[in-house]
Amino acid sequence: QVQLVESGGGLVQAGGSLRLSCAASGSIFRLATMGWYRQAPGKQRELVATITSGGNTNYADSVKGRFTISRDNAKNTVYLQMNSLKPEDTGVYYCHQRLFSNDHWGQGTQVTVSS
Repeated sequence: QVQLVESGGGLVQAGGSLRLSCAASGSIFRLATMGWYRQAPGKQRELVATITSGGNTNYADSVKGRFTISRDNAKNTVYLQMNSLKPEDTGVYYCHQRLFSNDHWGQGTQVTVSS
């Protein structure tokens, strides 16, 4: 059973930075595509960024140039560095893993950006 545990959320002022981490269980983390999604109040969950097993990345247009996704296979961890945060980045951020067509989600971590 895969477990994903997020950390690093919190309250930050607009223009500030946060780094989210997601630690995954399992010995084949390196084969998985990892991603971050977010859900703002009253809105649907949306893709923020993904990173494949080969290190290819993809970003939502709204975060390009501000957010960076990375992974450390030795630590079974994926990161999301968020810079120049805006109030519209507020939401619950979820870690996602796709491995052999199976999807796994973390519990989420709250990010609040004040104006």
